[in-house]
Formats: sequence, C-alpha cells, structure tokens
Amino acid sequence: MLKDPEGNETRHLHQFADFTGRRVLEIGCGEGRLTWRYASASSLTVGLDPDRNALRVARVDRPYHLEKKVHFVNAQSEHLPFRKETFDTAILAWSL
Repeated sequence: MLKDPEGNETRHLHQFADFTGRRVLEIGCGEGRLTWRYASASSLTVGLDPDRNALRVARVDRPYHLEKKVHFVNAQSEHLPFRKETFDTAILAWSL
C-alpha cells in the first residue's frame, strides 16, 4: 500500500522546514518512509528509533545515493546519544 500518493505529507514537511544543508535528527524514524522524502536536501540525517527491526528495514531500503549521509541509531528519545548542538533541526513525525 502506498502511503500519501498525492505527496501532501512531503509538501507540508518542506513547507514548514528547510532541510537544505542542515544536520537533521529524525526522532521515531521507523522504517525511514518519511526520511527518504527530505534526506537528499540535508547535509546529514540521523534517524533514531527504539525498534531494531524497523531500523533494519530502513538500512536495507536506504537509497544508494544516501548511504554516506543517512545513518540510523537504535536509541530512546529520552536519552539522546549525541552531544548538544549536533543537529540544526529535529523532527518528530508520527512519533507521539
């Protein structure tokens, strides 16, 4: 099943955030469905999720051209494994 075939989610995401050249943290990235809709514009994207199986799918589905700038981390959002000031933008979509 194709989710959001009209591209409404992508359009609204880009309407509210500029990902161009940004370091992006996506909390609750799951299988990366939303990640692929903005990651090409970012300089670095890190998807964080507590579900190891979802992250496996995301890694397998990661487009080849994004291998060097999209990474996935298994962690809880309450305890981010990053230093302060690591990211320019953080997004939480469908995570709460």
